[in-house]
Amino acid sequence: MKVLITGTAGFIGYHLAKHLIQRGDEVTGIDNINDYYDVELKYRRLEDTGIPRDQTEYGRTVQSTYYPNYKFIKVDLTDHGKLKKVFKDCHYDAVCNLAAQAGVRYSLSHPKAYLDANITGFLNILEACKVHHIRNLVYASSSSVYGLDKEMPFSVHQHADHPVSLYAATKKCNELMAHTYSHLFGLPTTGLRFFTVYGPWGRPDMALFMFTKAILENKPIDVFNNGMMKRDFTYIDDIVQGITCVLDHPATCNKEWTAHKPDPASSKAPFKVFNIGRGQSVNLLDFIAEIEKNIGLKSRKRFLPLQDGDVAETWADVSDLKRLYKYRPKVSVAEGVRNFVTWYKDFYELVPKKQPEELVLPQLVKDFRFAIK
Repeated sequence: MKVLITGTAGFIGYHLAKHLIQRGDEVTGIDNINDYYDVELKYRRLEDTGIPRDQTEYGRTVQSTYYPNYKFIKVDLTDHGKLKKVFKDCHYDAVCNLAAQAGVRYSLSHPKAYLDANITGFLNILEACKVHHIRNLVYASSSSVYGLDKEMPFSVHQHADHPVSLYAATKKCNELMAHTYSHLFGLPTTGLRFFTVYGPWGRPDMALFMFTKAILENKPIDVFNNGMMKRDFTYIDDIVQGITCVLDHPATCNKEWTAHKPDPASSKAPFKVFNIGRGQSVNLLDFIAEIEKNIGLKSRKRFLPLQDGDVAETWADVSDLKRLYKYRPKVSVAEGVRNFVTWYKDFYELVPKKQPEELVLPQLVKDFRFAIK
């Protein structure tokens, strides 16, 4: 397929792009490379897919030096004119919108950033998909849309109308906007509610990254809700598997849908919403213990109350993805945390390096002389 992925300097976008490139799809990636978190990490992700940072001028198409079927363009989704050109220059079979202003806590202090990126930016994507008759639009929603809901596990067939952060509200709004375009223009749209994605190349504002960094630096870690937190931690490879399934199968109309008992996850229009998680809820303190085991150090915990905009527990019902597309999360938390810690140490060069050869011999001679004495 010819696939446009937004947010390819980001965590999930980088992994998805690399997977699709390697399976043979023709991929175009776009990202505005904003400074919400360390841009060095974003550029390193791009470089890992053959995109030189010194060529990422705004609006310029950059051909990957590693993959002939991958190119990248630095573009902001709010730039309607530039986005139109991206669509006009290549007819895509599918679009996967992963670009967004992320972060629940950040939305409390920077609300406008979420309206610009998540609402205006998504509207521009919808318009471009409509004009160019895109056959499949997949977009990132979030488990945060469940908000005050307490019925576990969270099901896409239950209503999610009480978000507790502006970030969550914008993601719910994306689902409503997508349904409108599916209904009015027949645009197939699928929303994916991600559940706490983690893994190598992850975001520095996520728990695993922050905890690992703090423990290695012997700094305390903030544990909210006094440790009484649970999350459906989902490894990045399982997330990419799920996204790929949906990219390969555009949404269709639900012929059994009825307005008298409406299903929130489908419609008489080509519209779908799926949870995408591991399907297991893990205690945060157990997750931290797994990090400690892999680092070989104990953390110093600073227990704090639940933050505004946050929820105490998430747990995904992923039965729809399993039934329709044989989605099978495979990576355990133990394996996933081990993979991340290994990557983190290597990325930040914290792994002890082999002693240079010219230093090894003198040290052996010194040890030998000491042994004789």
